[in-house]
Amino acid sequence: MKIKNIISLALLVFIPISIAAEFLHWGSTAVFATSALAILPLAVWLSTATEEIAVISGPSIGGLLNAFFGNATELIIALIILKEGAIDIVKASLTGTILSNLLLVMGLSMFLGGWRYKEQEFQPVVARVNASSMTLAVVAILLPAAVINTSKVFPAEANRSLSIAVSIVLMVVYVLTLVFSLRTHSYLYDVGLVELEGTPEAQAAITPEKDDDATHKPNLWLWLGVLVISTIGVAIESELLVGALEETTSKLGLSAVFTGVILLPLIGGAAEYITAVTVAMKNNMELSVSVAMGSSLLIALFVAPLLVLVGQAIGQPMDLDFDIFQVLAVAIAVGIANLISLDGRSNWLEGTLLLATYTILGLAFYFHPV
Repeated sequence: MKIKNIISLALLVFIPISIAAEFLHWGSTAVFATSALAILPLAVWLSTATEEIAVISGPSIGGLLNAFFGNATELIIALIILKEGAIDIVKASLTGTILSNLLLVMGLSMFLGGWRYKEQEFQPVVARVNASSMTLAVVAILLPAAVINTSKVFPAEANRSLSIAVSIVLMVVYVLTLVFSLRTHSYLYDVGLVELEGTPEAQAAITPEKDDDATHKPNLWLWLGVLVISTIGVAIESELLVGALEETTSKLGLSAVFTGVILLPLIGGAAEYITAVTVAMKNNMELSVSVAMGSSLLIALFVAPLLVLVGQAIGQPMDLDFDIFQVLAVAIAVGIANLISLDGRSNWLEGTLLLATYTILGLAFYFHPV
């Protein structure tokens, strides 16, 4: 059994502990800490279940599953925060997820992979496609803020209408990127089976199938059950986390924006971060970059627009009018990530530059006045 799975099994003990902390009134800090620790293993098992089901379902359906469940934890947390009406924290968490994927995850992957291997390579074509899509996302996020700040009078209703229209365009673009990556140009995204290295599934992929009985396949119903249970568990723990969020951050002296930009993405994206760094250290930087940039695209082109539409439906109107500093931070992250990745090569120094940028932006958000 992988070390990641052993650790995730051990951390499951925090699920009953977090529930006890809530009902026995141990305090908001205890509830926040234990529910955050409980979300980590649930996110790992949700991700693992998605990967196992993808092995059974084949590359096309598997790619769709990974696309839509890849950021399920972040989406669930954001939906619960949106339901509570904390729209500023939702926007901050979306900004933070993009920053952490492009700077922290890619930075750690390039740094640790670069120490083990002098130079690593990945598909520059894929990097260029992702860079173009992320540039569109930055424009879409910047547009409402620019319209509002350059207009003397811009009604809230017009802002919501603009956000809904832009959201629909972004979601259409995201669907088209899936068609591009899974159908018309899927050969560009053939990044191997590093995560399954050494497992029966990987051996089946690289050796001729001799006997159906000799080839082990994951149990579909088992992993569907794990997927459902993990999703429900994440939803329950996210309720506890969000319920204790405001009081805990107030006690710790943290602003809502810093919490959304830095803390929440680290809690929700742990499983993806581990995957990206692990495969980079196995010299598959192509898969690592695909995980990091693909996750950022999902957040920018699908999750953010989806939250805008859901917010309208549940009476918590959310728009794409992000704080100008958050827009600037995303633009910086996209710019430096694109600049470093476009040549299709990476080393530990480039990883260091990404990590340094993330650290500087994190400090800026920490000291940014509320």
